[in-house]
This record gives sequence, structure tokens and C-alpha cells, in this order.
Amino acid sequence: MKKIVECIPNFSEGRNPATIQALIAAVESVPGVWLLDRTSDPDHHRSVLTFAGDPDAVLEAAFQAIQIATKLIDLRNHTGVHPRIGATDVVPFVPIQGSTMEDCIRLAQRLGERVGAELQIPVFLYEQAAGHPDRTRLETIRQGGLSGLGARMAAGLNWRPDFGPAHLHETAGAIAIGARPPLIAFNVNLNSPDLNIAKTIARTIRQSNGGLPCVKAIGVALASRGIVQVSMNLTDYRVTSMATAFRAVQTESSKVGVGIAESEVIGLVPQAALDQAASALLQLRRFDSTQILETRLAGAGSIQSHADATPTIAAYLHTLASATPTPAGGSAAALAGALAASLGTMGARIGKQSEPEQSLSSLSQRLAALMQQDCEAYEAVSSARRLPVDHADRPLLLATALEKATEVPLKIAELACEAGHIITTVRKVLSTAVQSDLTVGMILALAAIEAGLHTAKTNVKLQRNQSVVANQTRQITKIANSLEELKGLCYTPPPST
Repeated sequence: MKKIVECIPNFSEGRNPATIQALIAAVESVPGVWLLDRTSDPDHHRSVLTFAGDPDAVLEAAFQAIQIATKLIDLRNHTGVHPRIGATDVVPFVPIQGSTMEDCIRLAQRLGERVGAELQIPVFLYEQAAGHPDRTRLETIRQGGLSGLGARMAAGLNWRPDFGPAHLHETAGAIAIGARPPLIAFNVNLNSPDLNIAKTIARTIRQSNGGLPCVKAIGVALASRGIVQVSMNLTDYRVTSMATAFRAVQTESSKVGVGIAESEVIGLVPQAALDQAASALLQLRRFDSTQILETRLAGAGSIQSHADATPTIAAYLHTLASATPTPAGGSAAALAGALAASLGTMGARIGKQSEPEQSLSSLSQRLAALMQQDCEAYEAVSSARRLPVDHADRPLLLATALEKATEVPLKIAELACEAGHIITTVRKVLSTAVQSDLTVGMILALAAIEAGLHTAKTNVKLQRNQSVVANQTRQITKIANSLEELKGLCYTPPPST
């Protein structure tokens, strides 16, 4: 599988079209890189570019853009409401396809070394790439703004940069370069010019003040529009969704009689986050991404464009066999469940059983989606474990990641169990030859259930939140009981037809 990495550099320029276009041109000049999005805002005085591609090409594009920013942006003449420490303020790398967080950490280190040596700009590594516990959080590096960082650098060795000179660049300041999971930049604009209201709401809802987990927030004024904004970073939308963050701002603003003007996303957002927000808004029951028309069509197109599916299967098996943490057991369990449901779908079609056919087809797609979700859940646990032991957010992030890493295999077991029971009803009315195929499907379902339960039992033992432990233990017991029932049905031959 080809490696793809995403990069989302933030530049301290949102007003000069010529400078912004020069930054874009620098990125687009590098072969193997796709510019996916650009956002500029005059009040924040900031531009965000999103591009992706081959890791080495992405690194080169990032360097070229930083070099242009260094030539064209002078922080001595810069005013804007967004916190900043550099002409190129922050450069995060994000693993997308076939790449890992470790790949992105190495990219951050390589880029930092090059920027420090060739451009003579001090570089501070942050998030997963941080080499010092005090620099994991971006807001810690930005504390006090450019002057605050300069003072800390002058005061002692604890704030020597990871790369580059031990003093600020005269016009370009400093740069934070890092590696992190996907982040959603989500802003809510208020129908008020009162900056204190936005700041108070931001303090209330952000995690650092005891608010929503995985939410960073500040209040800023949008002078050009005469309103204020609660500007947020959702560092894990699976923990706190866009809908939850929006409702929190809405609740707090309503307490002071202020309405919401609108909300906005800066940069790109995962489809799953929008699905999640839509489901919450409409209170949809049992909604998942396979119910989206475009998702279903994309899947059908993929099948049609691969008449011979062997290369895709071979690529997955090659990746599974590689010496990397993911994909692994959970992903393989989900695949076994998807195969079981697909065999059941085949039997239902042969037997012209439309309702079981639809149910099993949906279960197959949901289980296939869990193959990737299991990898993401494991990566979240690994990321939390890599944080320094004394990191303030480590216990909460680890508990949340472990909860998700247990939920995914439980969902695999639950859906495989559902598929297995439906297959038993389909199998009864089929010929002996087809019954044999569906028995194989049931055996695969049993394997997926047992594998999912094994992973869930392993992970729940690591959980410190006892209410989560109790809830997930109840789910394990329920699925285990259903598994025993299914075993009896599987090995009891149906009457021959």
C-alpha cells in the first residue's frame, strides 16, 4: 500500500493575496503532492494550507513553503487575533494511508533539522514528535506569544530549540513542527461584539479548565464583521464531536442571551465527523456510514473497477504480515466477520430471502469498516502511552483511548454474532450444497466473535475507569452468552432439503 501523509502548515498571513498565492505555488511546485485545501482569514491574519502525498514529497513541499514564508512575511509588522510564534507558525504531519505516527515523527525531525540548519530559524518539536515533556502542547510553546517564547529561550537551557539557533529569527520568529492525529479546527461565531463573552465561553468548555475532553478553545474578536468567535481545536472528534462542542457553546451563549451566528470548519474534516454530527442533530437510530449514498456507490465502483480482487486481498495480507502494530488481530477479526456476513448474503440471494439479504449485506460493510477503525483505536492508545508519565492529560486520554479500543472489538463481536444468527435462519431452507457454504460462514462468525471478545477482555483489564469497566464487562457477558447459543446452532445440521 502506497504511503500517504498529510501536512497542514499555518502561516501568519491572511491579508496579502500575493503572499498567499506564493505559498500555494511553492507547495504545488513539488511533484507527488496534492493541494487539498486553503483557508485564509484577515482577522486571524492567518492562512492554512492542506496538502498530502508521498512522505518525502510532502516534506519537500513543506520546506519550500516555509522558505517562501521566511522571505515574504515579517512578524515585526504583523497584527492578528490568532496566537503565533512564527511567520510559519506551526507545521503538523498526520498519517493518512499506509503511514504511521512514527513515520510522521521522523518527517517532523527531518524537516526541523533542515529548517534550523538552512533557514536559521529555531524549531520546537511538539505533540507526538516532542522531545521534551514541556513542549508536547502547542499552547505551552506559544505561551506569552513571540516575546514570551523569546524570553524563555534567553533565560535558560530548558528552552533551547530542538534545531536551529538559540535565539529568534529577526523576521520569521520560530516554528513548531510536529506529528499528530487528525484534528478538526471548528469555530462558532456569536451574534455579539463582546469579546469577554467569547473568552468566558472558551474558558468554560475547554479541557484545560475542566470542560470538554479533547477540546482546546479561545475567544477572539472578528473586527471586520463586528462579532466575536469561539475558536476551537477538536483533537479527537471521536471523544468530543462537533455536535457536542457546538451544543456546549450554544448552551453557554444562551445563558447570557447571545445567539449563534454560524459555525465554520477551517481546513478539511473527516467524513466520519460529519456523519457523527448529522446523526446527533437528527437523533438517528443505528445510523452508520454505509447508509450514505455516495459511500455505497463508491464501494460499488471499487468492486466494479477490480474485476480481479486478488491484488487488493494480497496487499492487505502483505500489510497484515508486516512487522508493524497495525493491522493486527482486531482487523483480522473484523475481516472474518465481514466474510461470514458476505457468505450469508450469497445464501440469502440464492434462497430469494430479501430481508436477510439486506441485513447481512449491511453487516458485511459495517464489519469491513471496523477493520480500519480497529487500527485507528490501537493508534490512539499508542499515542496516549507515548505521552510523558507526568503529562496532565495522559490519564484521561489513555482511559478514553482504551475505552474506544475495547468498544471496537466488542462491536465486531456483536455484529458477527448478529450475522451468525441470521445465517442460521437462511441456512434452513437451502440445498445441502449451499448449506455447507453457510456453515463455513457461521464458523467464520464464531471466530470473529471469539477473537473480538478476547481482545475486549484483554483491553478492559487495563481500564482504570470503573464505570466503563462495569459497562463493558456486561456487554462481554451478554455477547459470550449469545456465542454459546450460536455454537450449538452451528454444529446442529439443519434438515436436508
